[in-house]
Amino acid sequence: MEYQELIDQLIDLAVEEDVSTGDLTTDFIIPANSRATAEMKMKADGVISGLEIARQVYERFEKGVVFTPFVKDGDCVKKGDIILRIEASYRCLLLGERLSLNILQRMSGIATETARYVRELAGTRTRLLDTRKTAPGLRVLDKMAVKQGGGTNHRMGLFDMVMIKDNHIKVAGGISNAVRAVRARIPAGIRVEVETTNVAEVREALAAGADIIMFDNMDTATMAEAVKIIGGKAETEASGNMTIPRLKEVAATGVDYISVGALTHSVTALDISMNIKNL
Repeated sequence: MEYQELIDQLIDLAVEEDVSTGDLTTDFIIPANSRATAEMKMKADGVISGLEIARQVYERFEKGVVFTPFVKDGDCVKKGDIILRIEASYRCLLLGERLSLNILQRMSGIATETARYVRELAGTRTRLLDTRKTAPGLRVLDKMAVKQGGGTNHRMGLFDMVMIKDNHIKVAGGISNAVRAVRARIPAGIRVEVETTNVAEVREALAAGADIIMFDNMDTATMAEAVKIIGGKAETEASGNMTIPRLKEVAATGVDYISVGALTHSVTALDISMNIKNL
């Protein structure tokens, strides 16, 4: 799995945060040799995401856990669906319950919201992008959920793509200077994106050789004009106030991408329950 080291680190931190030296309640009530099964059930319709991460959580607590998913990440699920069965020691099931549900509910909420936006763009050539507006430490999971909801991942962080924004442009003394400065230093294959706010800046970014030109908070008519000016010589991204009612109108301008921070910065968890039964 891509970014597995980050995933391992965040699971380690989550376990330390929740379990630390042990479960004071479970350890003194549940016999160590007691085994049970648990079922996870949907309490709302949506798109499931995070099953693989939930499996990794349980495997931190016990080897030999029997993990039986009935759906796969990215599947549409309905209220009442049983999505997963786990067989393990009773103690293991309780140790992993809240952590696995927290991950599944957050990731599934992101995937479900992403799918809503993607459905709105159906029939257009425009793809939905995520942003860096993610929960600190959880970015890899947030972006995984966007992808499983049908969206497209933008840059992972500051290290894998150049994004020249207004503050960079001010210091550099213009778009051309900023692009020239990074082109002289970055490794081959690293793409350069430039944020623009008007047609003049679009023309300058295009002349400077930007790979992607972002239209930041532009009105629809200006974006349509900018797409014509670029004429396929660079990819285009619309950003800022991209709500579902506006998506089709913006996609009609011919932009390649629409980026939406709300996919990950305003997450509503998808409701999932877990019920444990003795063997």
